[in-house]
Amino acid sequence: MLYLIGLGLADEADITVKGLEVVKRAERVYLEAYTSILHVGKDKLESFYGRPIIIADREMVESSSDEILQDADKVDVAFLVVGDPFGATTHTDLVLRAQELSIPTKSIPNASILNAIGATGLQLYNFGQTVSIVFFTDTWKPASFYDRIRENASIGLHTLLLLDIKVKEQSLENMARGRKIYEPPRYMTVAQCAQQLLEIEQDKQEGVCSADSLAIGCARVGADDQTFACGTLEELSESDLGPPLHSVVLVGKRAHELEKDYLKGFAINQDTFEASWKKYHTRP
Repeated sequence: MLYLIGLGLADEADITVKGLEVVKRAERVYLEAYTSILHVGKDKLESFYGRPIIIADREMVESSSDEILQDADKVDVAFLVVGDPFGATTHTDLVLRAQELSIPTKSIPNASILNAIGATGLQLYNFGQTVSIVFFTDTWKPASFYDRIRENASIGLHTLLLLDIKVKEQSLENMARGRKIYEPPRYMTVAQCAQQLLEIEQDKQEGVCSADSLAIGCARVGADDQTFACGTLEELSESDLGPPLHSVVLVGKRAHELEKDYLKGFAINQDTFEASWKKYHTRP
């Protein structure tokens, strides 16, 4: 059996009992290590699980899946995913490849950012489409996310923004020369995200991501030191919420007064919070 096991969001203890039982008996244990990260390293996971772990980077998962699936029809193989196996980044492609080889599969769910974001106090059924924000470069500033945010905003829904991470990435020069030299890991911050949103808004001028739009910066959701900061995009563009991982929520116009009361506790500035709420979120 191939098991896809969710690890939750923070550390080694977030795995479910069911998932841990599988890990302890599996022939091989892989850790998917390119779509997200835990707040602890491989050594701590191995100590807690009592098993050696094979790091599965993007190249292995996308190009060398045969190695992961080898003999999985005869023995148990565990594929560990930060968050939920089918959460923010799905792994249906690996399951489909297993099925083509007549390998049985089973997934063991866990918390993901998609449901843990409820810790902001926003009601999950008031969220619209989730979008990803990638690092801009001098020559590449994709803005397709803007349309999704606008669609959510048009019906008053919140938008969860998942921020880019770069793990084991090559520079264009090293890639062109075929050199296996990798750049240091990079994780987008709330401030960087807010700056990019404001930059695109300057081009679009549609009022979707205005400087006084209300948003929530979220850091290390699910960990003991999780942090939330609620303010305007301008305020968040100058914020520092500490180490990764970060995400952002744009607050929709349909926000309830109970949501407002909860968000007040995270407000960077009570006056600007009230002004933005009155402008964008007070119902007639």
